[in-house]
Amino acid sequence: MRQTLRLVAAMAAVIALNANATSTSDSPSSYPSRPVRMVIPFSPGGATDIIARVLATALTRQTGQNFLVENRAGANGNIANEFVAKSAPDGYTLLINTSSIVLSPALYKKLNYDVLSDFEPVMLTSVVPLVLAVNPSVPVKTASQFVDYAHSQPGKLFYSSAGNGNVTHMALYMLLQKLDIQATHVPYKGSGPSVVATTAGEVQFSMEPLSVVLPMIKSNRLIALAVTTTKRVDALPDTPTVAEALAMQGFEAGAWQGILAPAKTPPTIIAKLNAEIGKALADPTVRNTLAEQGAQILGSTPNEYGAYLKAELDRWSIVVKSSGVTLE
Repeated sequence: MRQTLRLVAAMAAVIALNANATSTSDSPSSYPSRPVRMVIPFSPGGATDIIARVLATALTRQTGQNFLVENRAGANGNIANEFVAKSAPDGYTLLINTSSIVLSPALYKKLNYDVLSDFEPVMLTSVVPLVLAVNPSVPVKTASQFVDYAHSQPGKLFYSSAGNGNVTHMALYMLLQKLDIQATHVPYKGSGPSVVATTAGEVQFSMEPLSVVLPMIKSNRLIALAVTTTKRVDALPDTPTVAEALAMQGFEAGAWQGILAPAKTPPTIIAKLNAEIGKALADPTVRNTLAEQGAQILGSTPNEYGAYLKAELDRWSIVVKSSGVTLE
């Protein structure tokens, strides 16, 4: 009798476990059936955070499930990247990654995740152009004049960035290297302080995201010389691209964002996410809000984003190694 009771109890426990598993997981066709975390590698208030929250609001409205933004700042994005890489591959934890994710493998001696093998690409969503800008005390009005002036002042000019190894550092380093300009880098803790330093004249120039630098340009506290995208931006229609201004065809850089899921997330969930994000990016309200942040909407298939990540990893690896910058 006791053996029978033990068997019945054991069977009841198994049934309860199975029922609980069924209730907390779902098939890809019913995704999402509960809240989804969208993890951001940076603090609240920046361009990436604002763009993510706009997308989260649209996705919540479209799917009927909450898409919740979670900020996990630190280590140039690596804390958030590692957290998502090791999360369950069920579509309920996503990474709002930035261009920093392709810089880290070359910058850091050791990472606890691999960009290509530990994530599933979902979509390349948008890019915020960088703007080459100078303090008005610099006697130039165009990019070509700036190059001539910098050549006449070898090693005497200073430029700021949002930090060592940040895209605002590496993109400008790459440009200066191509132009054979010698200048001294001064890293700051974020694009905000970097732009303040350029405006105050602590440094002569910088290359920061449009969303951060635009107010200073509009108030004539900084002079915009060129944008780093392949085409001009609506917010600065009279400012040429680097390719136009300096005859550097193919030059492109930017603070771009995308969405990644943990590796082995089911393809049907990836496809559902890609479709919903694409729908959100097509929404006029979303497009207008992102445009106000200086963002250009991109969009891609998961495979296209995967190929883009690979190409960017290869490109920036060469730039970072050339710069000699390493981070712990």
